[in-house]
Amino acid sequence: MLAGALVCALLLLFAAGPRASAQELPDVYPDAVPASPQPLRLGPVPDIRPVRGQDRTPRVAKGCVRGRRPAGVPGIDPRGADPGSPNPLRGLRWYVDPVEPAYRSYRTFVRKGRRHAASLMWRVAREPRFRWFGRWDHSVRRRVRNYLRCAATVQPGAVPLMAVMRHQGRGCGGGYSGGGPAEDARTRAWYRAFARAVGGTRVVIAFEPDSLGTVDCLSRSRRRARLRLLRYGVDVLSRLPRATIYLEAGASDWEPARRTAKQLRIIGIHKVRGFMLNATHHDWTRANILHGLAISRRVGGKHFIVSTSFNGRGPIHIGGRRTRNVWCNPPNRGLGISPTTATGHPLVDAYMWVNRPGYSAGACNGGPMPVGCWWPERALMYARFATNWLSPPRGTRNGFFGDR
Repeated sequence: MLAGALVCALLLLFAAGPRASAQELPDVYPDAVPASPQPLRLGPVPDIRPVRGQDRTPRVAKGCVRGRRPAGVPGIDPRGADPGSPNPLRGLRWYVDPVEPAYRSYRTFVRKGRRHAASLMWRVAREPRFRWFGRWDHSVRRRVRNYLRCAATVQPGAVPLMAVMRHQGRGCGGGYSGGGPAEDARTRAWYRAFARAVGGTRVVIAFEPDSLGTVDCLSRSRRRARLRLLRYGVDVLSRLPRATIYLEAGASDWEPARRTAKQLRIIGIHKVRGFMLNATHHDWTRANILHGLAISRRVGGKHFIVSTSFNGRGPIHIGGRRTRNVWCNPPNRGLGISPTTATGHPLVDAYMWVNRPGYSAGACNGGPMPVGCWWPERALMYARFATNWLSPPRGTRNGFFGDR
C-alpha cells in the first residue's frame, strides 16, 4: 500500500503536461448550479505577476527560478504562541499552487473547450489549499525547498500552506505498532530535515492530521511513544521563527474535548499558535467551532482553525439502531466556506482548506486506490454541491432538502 501511494504521489507531482493531471471525463454534471466565470488568463492569481523568466503555471516545482521568500505582515509575531497576540494569519495572501492536480485538471478542461467542467473545477483550483508532506517524501529537504522556491517565484509575497503528515497510521488494532521504535527514529530525523528546509520562510503549518484521534489504534505499549514522538515534532517545528503552527485536534464528531485537550497539553500546545479541527472529516463548521471552544478553555485559551474544504453539505449519517457517520468518500458532498480570516469568532483564526477536495480516501464508496490519488470526478462533485452553510438549514437531511 505504501509503495502504491508513493508511486501515485510521484506521478502527480512530476509527470509533465495535462496528460498526468486529469482523466478523460464526460461532462457528468449537466444539471450543476451555474459556476463562477472562468478567468480570462490562465494563472492561479491573475493579479500577481511571477518573477522575470518564470512561467506562471509551471508543470513541476523543480523548474522554478529563485525569488524572494515571503516576509509576512510587519509588526505581527508569525508564531503567535501567546493567545493574546494578534491573529498571525490576517493580512496574508495565501499561495494557490498551480502544480496541484486540481489546477492541472482545470487547464486540461480549458484546453479541450469543456467550459462547464472547467468552470466547476475552477471552484476547487482557485482556492489556497495546504500542500501535504509526509512519509512518501524521502527527499523531504529537496521537495520542501523546491515548493517554497516555486511559491516565491510564481506568486511573490504569497505565504505557502504546508501540512505535515509523517506519523505512521496504516492499521488499527491487532497489536499494531505504528512501525515501532525504528520508525520513530526515522520520523524524528524527518522532522529535523523538514525544519531545516523551511528555515526562516514565512509559512503556515498544519501538524499531523489524524495523529491524536488514532492513538488508540496502536497497541497499548506504543501509545505513549506516539505522544512523545509528536511532542518531539512540535518542539522542533516550534523553533521556526516565521511559522504559524496548528496542531491536530480531531473533529467535533470524533474524540471528546477533554481527552483531546489533555493530549494537546502533553505534546506541547503552549509552544505554538493553536490547533486545527475537521482536517479529514465532513462535519459542520458550527459544530467544530463549539467543539474548539470547549478544547480552548482547557488549553489556556488557544486559537484554532477549522477546515471547511469539503463540509458544505456536512456529514452523512446512516440511521438504525446504531447511527454511523460515513467518513470515507461519502457521496454527494460539497465544498464549504472559502478560506478566510473573517470568521466572526475571536478564537477562530481562519476557515482554511487543510484537506484537498478531490483526493481519494481509499477503496470505499467507489474511490480508487491507493489513498491520496487524484480523483477528478470527486472534485467535480464537490464543486457541484458547494455551499457556504455553517450548519444544516432547517428541513435538510444529510445536507439536502428532500431525499438524496
